[in-house]
Amino acid sequence: MTSTKATPSKPRPGLLKSELALLAGLLTTVVTWLIIPDWFQDPAATPIRSIIVFAGLFFIILWSAFSVVRHADCLAILLGEPLGTIILTIAVIGIEVTMISMVMLTGDVDPAIGRDTMFSVLMLVLNGLVGLTLIVGGLKHHEPVINLRGANSYLSVLIPLAVLGLVMPQYTTSTPDASASPLLSIFLIAMCVSLYGIFLGVQTMRHRHFFTQPIDGNEDEDDLAMIDQHDPPATMRTVPFHAVLLVLTMLPVVLLAKKLAILLDVGVVQLGAPRALAGLVVALLVLTPEGVAAIRAALGNHMQRGVNICLGSAVATIGLTIPAVIVVGFVTDLHVQLGLDQLDTLLLVLTLLVSTVTFAGERTNSLQGAVHIMLFIAWIVLIFD
Repeated sequence: MTSTKATPSKPRPGLLKSELALLAGLLTTVVTWLIIPDWFQDPAATPIRSIIVFAGLFFIILWSAFSVVRHADCLAILLGEPLGTIILTIAVIGIEVTMISMVMLTGDVDPAIGRDTMFSVLMLVLNGLVGLTLIVGGLKHHEPVINLRGANSYLSVLIPLAVLGLVMPQYTTSTPDASASPLLSIFLIAMCVSLYGIFLGVQTMRHRHFFTQPIDGNEDEDDLAMIDQHDPPATMRTVPFHAVLLVLTMLPVVLLAKKLAILLDVGVVQLGAPRALAGLVVALLVLTPEGVAAIRAALGNHMQRGVNICLGSAVATIGLTIPAVIVVGFVTDLHVQLGLDQLDTLLLVLTLLVSTVTFAGERTNSLQGAVHIMLFIAWIVLIFD
């Protein structure tokens, strides 16, 4: 399939206007770290002040995350698929790992927050995000086409990583709890890194065509030439520009994550909320920009890009976050809990089974999305039950 590079058709805004998120993030970082650092350690802080500060930090981090995704999306256009989606996924997973690490090491150390966040990400992606993407695409385009070999490639890696990484530690007898022994931890790190590395090699080199939009026999030649393109944003510039700005925009996210983690830890205790709620908040924060990108792709009849974003996030979450969480546990001498309990294991296995059925054909529809949304709602209900 041939394609030509698209050029921005809208007037390009000034640099200051386009990078307001970076400026706001840097300013907020200075304020929280240098001007009001005592606010986050004040035991007499009122709930109202804590809620306002938390909401402000959440908004700034989310705004910065959207800016990170915008730069990654520009790189996706300039570099082409699937490299662009990989950059987007790695950027978001970097934010996720940072948030998990900060929450793990803040306040009352919680050895299960990494597991809870990874499970929350999988439920949000495989049920919530996949469900919305399939419903939106199905309602607007009836039966959007996907590349079956690409979807199967994602699932063939995701299923063993999820089961071995999040289920197996609960049933091993080398430790009395759901943590992994040193030997099992080393195996999990090696397995995750190796499988994800091999998968990236397949995705970017040998079988790159598995992850591009397939040709639909009902479309004419001109339509096929445009099917794998994105509408370029008006702020698109050069590859070095967006690469540098992507890194700079992530810097406030990393620094502000520490402060947000303090408020999140205190808030969960004060409200008497389930600990899994902290993982849900972190997952929502890091996945919202990707969710918007996937839904936009479905609306534009680029369902394969939506699938790449959704399943790519799930694979990267397991393949990169499990090693990161284990390493944090080694460094801090923390017995990280990886194994899910029986109910969460049931939900995970059911989700993987339904995902396998959903992506068993080359066309998707809104019914499949509705099934995933019901599983997502069931998970939300069980968090509070």
